[in-house]
Amino acid sequence: MTYGVTIMYVVAAVLTLIGTVLLVRLRGALSERQVYAYRMIGIMAASAGIVLAMSATAMWRWSVG
Repeated sequence: MTYGVTIMYVVAAVLTLIGTVLLVRLRGALSERQVYAYRMIGIMAASAGIVLAMSATAMWRWSVG
């Protein structure tokens, strides 16, 4: 695994973790603005993390094979 792919996996994990934390925080008592912001940022961060992990996997497989 190359250094670049490793960095991509680390950033993907951080984004996914941040997105998940924000989505879990929706269970608490929040204002409408906070619910909107947490939902939008959480979904976008989690999605970015998942897509980046898929891209890192594709790059890793491409560089090996």
